[in-house]
Amino acid sequence: MIDPSADHDSVSHDYPGGEGSHIRRKRAGVRRKALALAGLGSLIVAAAACACGGILVSQVSSVRGDLEEAVELIPQLRVQIQGGNHHQAQETLEFIQAQTARARETASGPLWRTASLVPYVGSNFRAITEVTVSGDDVATLALGPLLSKYDSLDWQALSPTDGRIDVAQLAEAAPSIMAADNTISLSYERLAAIETSDLIPQVAAPVLSATEQLQKASLALGTVSSAAQLLPPMLGNDGPRTYLVLVQNSAEVRATGGIPGALAILKTDHGQISLGDQSSATALGEFRPSIPVDSEQAAMFTKRLGTQMQNVNLTPDFPTAASTAKQMWEERHHGQTVDGVVAIDPIVLSHLLEVTGPVALTDSGVLDLIHATSLPSSLTSENVASTLLSEVYREIENPAAQDAYFAAVAGSVFAAFADGQGNSSQLLKALTTSANEDRLRVWSNLPDEQETLGSSALGGSVVGQGTGGATFGVYFNDGTGAKMDYYAKRTVQLLQRCKADAYNGYTVRTTVTNDAPLDAASSLPAYVTGGGQFGVEPGSIRTNYVVYGPAQSFVETASINGETVPIGSGKHGQRPVGTVTLELGPGESAVLDVAFSRVVQDSEPRLMVTPSIASTEEVILPMITENSCE
Repeated sequence: MIDPSADHDSVSHDYPGGEGSHIRRKRAGVRRKALALAGLGSLIVAAAACACGGILVSQVSSVRGDLEEAVELIPQLRVQIQGGNHHQAQETLEFIQAQTARARETASGPLWRTASLVPYVGSNFRAITEVTVSGDDVATLALGPLLSKYDSLDWQALSPTDGRIDVAQLAEAAPSIMAADNTISLSYERLAAIETSDLIPQVAAPVLSATEQLQKASLALGTVSSAAQLLPPMLGNDGPRTYLVLVQNSAEVRATGGIPGALAILKTDHGQISLGDQSSATALGEFRPSIPVDSEQAAMFTKRLGTQMQNVNLTPDFPTAASTAKQMWEERHHGQTVDGVVAIDPIVLSHLLEVTGPVALTDSGVLDLIHATSLPSSLTSENVASTLLSEVYREIENPAAQDAYFAAVAGSVFAAFADGQGNSSQLLKALTTSANEDRLRVWSNLPDEQETLGSSALGGSVVGQGTGGATFGVYFNDGTGAKMDYYAKRTVQLLQRCKADAYNGYTVRTTVTNDAPLDAASSLPAYVTGGGQFGVEPGSIRTNYVVYGPAQSFVETASINGETVPIGSGKHGQRPVGTVTLELGPGESAVLDVAFSRVVQDSEPRLMVTPSIASTEEVILPMITENSCE
């Protein structure tokens, strides 16, 4: 009898050969087929993975080869452009563009995009994609239009002839140059945003190299782009302009370069350039009451900013120094309006003399002045810096006569430049080098022009455009009251460290040596040593070191040779500022460290310094990372 409460399916499964047995056999068959299909699927996936892996390896090799071939041709392209071989340059560029386009297509394909999603290795594929996209953009959107305009421009027309520069073609080329500048800047920013610590060394190294090259190209082209926009109006194409030229004397250092001893007026009118009045800071005298200056800066650099032309650039902010200088000149020269201010130093003059060749002094008064001295009447790129920064003070005691000689040299170099001595490509290189070394500064009284200048290497602002991110600055102000900075040898270096709160910390290290003769007190003129007039032992060098940190960071401590010293602190905009005074006797050296904490910016740090006699490469040393900041 069957229990009516029993599970009939369960009961039936117990009968051998019954319905349950058939179901079991059917299900087992389904499982075997499923297992077989799963095995086959696994084999297919494995085979596909192997195939894809093989394809990816091939694609990586292909992308690498294409990019390497493109990069290797860049020096050849540069030589062809500089040599005027435009047809060959065009062929070279077309080959470069073909290589970068092929690399971009490969590194943007579906297989590559899939690989970029794989944990751990995906970041490497994404980085290579960014490099190929940037490389192709630069080759196609920047180099292509630039080469086309370079070929059509009459570059010799940009060199002054009979005191006139024809910039009509440059004005026409300006949009293409600006577009190329924008492309390279965006490409640099794209690569700079890559976190290279996540990459394998074989990928990180070329990414860092490409980023560095794009940064250099961006700086150089940015200056050219600004020039293309600004030169036509600033050369008077829209009406006459008047500029005040400050010739900074780095033998007595100031934050932007040196004391503005010699002054000159530069006039432009439809490309015609002429030199106007020449004067000196001494001739302007003191301003009482002082010219109004920004209270924040006056608190750090004192109101002397507005009392003497010699002190307008105690602040490293060139727009502040320039606008103050404009007001001083206009107050002493009623009826004159200054449209802008240009600052140069003797090294800029040496760069220009490399273009013009030797320049002879012709002013009879100056020739009479140096007749009984060993001062040269012909200036060259080799002797101009030592003559203006050292020898003139040894040979001429009268400050007004020193300024006259200084002004005569600057005027003669300018006259040679205006007469068109040298070729335009050399001139452009000399001016670009001067701007990138922060020796050539330009400020405009017109807001639109100043906005463009502020984003270029010519602007010199310490709180405006171009000063964001982890930007540090070390600026020097003479405290000797003399011309001893010719003997000061300085290097500046960033040391990165990590704090417990996970914010980056940096120490700005300045190493200084007084290289004056040991008997400087007696062997150098009192005008050079100061003669103890301002409380500094003759032969010693006293300097106020003004150190800027990035916005929102904090000045922590200062030390000299490892010993903690007092530090004056202030703020300029959102940037913290620390000031330390250091005095060294002949032959003495010291290491000044200023530490900053809570640096929130994670961009690659930059270091700005006051330009001196030495080149920027000699002064700014590579950054040292003391500890891992991971």
